Amino acid sequence: MTLLYARMSFTTFRATMALAVVFVMLATTGWTAVRPHGPADARSVAVRAWLRATVGGHRLPDPDTAPAGAVARLFSSLSRPQALRLTRRYPLVVGNLNGVPLALRYQANRYALLKARADERLRAVSNALTPAGRKDAGRRAERYTSLLSGHRQILAFDPSGAGRAAEVLGDLGTATRVAVVVPGVDTNILSFERATKAYAAPVGMARALYRREKAAEPDARTAVIAWADYVTPSGVGLDASTANLAEHGATRLLALLGTLPRWQRVALFCHSYGSVLCGVAAPGLAKGQVTDITVFGSPGMHVKRASQLHTDANVWAARDSDDWIEDVPHLEFAGLGHGTDPVSEKFGARVVSARGAAGHPGYFAPGTASLGNFTAIALGNYPAVACGGSSVSACTAGLV
Repeated sequence: MTLLYARMSFTTFRATMALAVVFVMLATTGWTAVRPHGPADARSVAVRAWLRATVGGHRLPDPDTAPAGAVARLFSSLSRPQALRLTRRYPLVVGNLNGVPLALRYQANRYALLKARADERLRAVSNALTPAGRKDAGRRAERYTSLLSGHRQILAFDPSGAGRAAEVLGDLGTATRVAVVVPGVDTNILSFERATKAYAAPVGMARALYRREKAAEPDARTAVIAWADYVTPSGVGLDASTANLAEHGATRLLALLGTLPRWQRVALFCHSYGSVLCGVAAPGLAKGQVTDITVFGSPGMHVKRASQLHTDANVWAARDSDDWIEDVPHLEFAGLGHGTDPVSEKFGARVVSARGAAGHPGYFAPGTASLGNFTAIALGNYPAVACGGSSVSACTAGLV
């Protein structure tokens, strides 16, 4: 018993020290960020006003608890003037409410972005803010201008705190195949898209995938969602080492997926901490609808083996040769860490090549094997997938 206890204590000590090494390593390799501070919780204010309102003599449903089906029935019962009136008055509610027709959500988020941009432009010249605060407000105003440009389809937008957003590429209403890009740590309204190395941000990832899909199968009815509609961990710290934020994000992701028609085939592409979220969400995915979960640059999916995800979706994994995530101990102890390395043989995922990708954010760069593989997976063209890992010819076994 004494020997057994000593061995258990030593194992516990090693796990604790390994996690400590993770934190030190990340802190010294640049995985830290200062989360920008936006306005007060604007959406909560909007929700309170919404809940006091009525339409046609009836109270409006609680946005945080109403099933998407009930919301859809409400909006189908409204006249067009009634629906537009709600959209204009409560854009931060309508634009983020599952069950609202897509066209109205896009329009609501344009209204919300216009209001948020006007607010940030005022804050950018306000003496009530520090110089840093004014600079941050100016950057947010520029981001909102970008999101308002052209005919962009903003599926979700909330300026509160660091900000959240989601964007649709393609026709989500008619697509037979839908890909959802789920990003990781330090994703917020300012990092939602980038001017340089665009493919390293959610919008750029989604655009790269959508373009490759259209190039590969021009007639395919596809849509891609850049989904950054959850609060991500801010730099290194407890949030990044636990699944708490992933659990909240998984609830939001499942709510969105629940609004998609069951005839659509959905593939999830989950980067970094986003793969933790996808792992937590996996047991709740609709069987037969979500066909594939692909994780890349992953710290783990919060399980030891792919079979513990309890999903009928194909589970794929990729990691390029110089992604620093490889050096993170893949383990879970006392709620810290995220489990087995998804590209390891013992995890049991279908490992695909990421040849040509560089670093942690480079998987969607043009010309990489990873982008080609993600495209093939999104289109369900499994024979075109290039395998990786120790068994470079078995990752598509059993698939047609």
